[in-house]
Amino acid sequence: MVDLEFTLGVDELIKSALKEDITTEDVSTNAIIKGYVKGTVELICKQDGVICGLGVFKRTFEILNPDTEIKLYAKDGDRVQKGRKLADITGDIRVLLQGERTALNYLQRMSGIATYTAEVGELLAGTKTKLLDTRKTTPNMRVFEKYAVRCGGGHNHRYNLSDGVLLKDNHIGAAGGVANAVKAAKEYSSFVRKIEVEVETLEQCKEAVEAGADIIMLDNMSVEEMKKAVEIIGGRALTECSGNITKDNVKRVISAGVDYVSSGALTHSAPILDLSLKNLRKVEE
Repeated sequence: MVDLEFTLGVDELIKSALKEDITTEDVSTNAIIKGYVKGTVELICKQDGVICGLGVFKRTFEILNPDTEIKLYAKDGDRVQKGRKLADITGDIRVLLQGERTALNYLQRMSGIATYTAEVGELLAGTKTKLLDTRKTTPNMRVFEKYAVRCGGGHNHRYNLSDGVLLKDNHIGAAGGVANAVKAAKEYSSFVRKIEVEVETLEQCKEAVEAGADIIMLDNMSVEEMKKAVEIIGGRALTECSGNITKDNVKRVISAGVDYVSSGALTHSAPILDLSLKNLRKVEE
C-alpha cells in the first residue's frame, strides 16, 4: 500500500484545508489562550470500524507546528472498536484546538470509506470478483479517498482522465458507435494502455468484443443480461459491471461471474466513522 507521506501534493492539500478553516486566526482559541501552553489530548474511537488516515491526521498537526508530538496506537487498515484510544497528541494547546476539526474531518471521512469498503468487500469474499472504486470522489479529496478504499481492502480503478482509456456512452455517441470509438482509441493511445468500453446492451457487448476491447464494462444490466454478456465475451476481455452498486445490492452480481464490480458508493455514499478528540488538559513542564 502506498504511504500517503510519500505522495506528492498531500501537504499542499492539507494546508489548503487548514486555510479554509482558519482564514486569519482562530478567534475562539486566541480569546482564551494568550500564549504557549503545553497540553495533551486523546483521539478516541466512538464506533467500530476500519481506521484510515492516521498519517494525514498526524501531518495536519505537524504542519501547524512541527514540534507537536503524536503517539499512534493503531495503523491504517486496523479494525478498531468503540472506546479505544487511538492516539495521544501533545503540544501547544492552541495548535491542538486549531487543528482538531481539519484533522478529524480527514480521519473520519477516510475511515468511513475504509469501513464501508470492507463491508462491501466481505460480501464478495470467496468469489473471483474484485471490488473497484470510481472517479466519483470529493473534489481535492481523491488521493485520500482512493487510498481509503485500498485500506478497506478494495482496489482502485483509474485515478483520473489521464490514467487510462474508458469509452463511456457519450464517447461512443460522439464517435458514431462502439467499433469506431475502439478503433480511434487504438490508433491514438499507447500500446501499453488497455482500452475499456462501457456497454449497455448485448449488441454493444458483441461489437466491443469484435472491435478488440481489453475490458468491457456492463452498465446497468440485469443479472441475466450480465450472464449472457459474460458468455458472449468468453474470456476474450476482462469484465466489469457497474451501475448503482451498493452494499445492499452487490451480492446480486456475484452469480454473473464478472471479474470486477465498480461502485461509486464507496466514496460518495460512505458515512463517516465517529471519532473524537477528548480529555484535553494542560501538561506541567
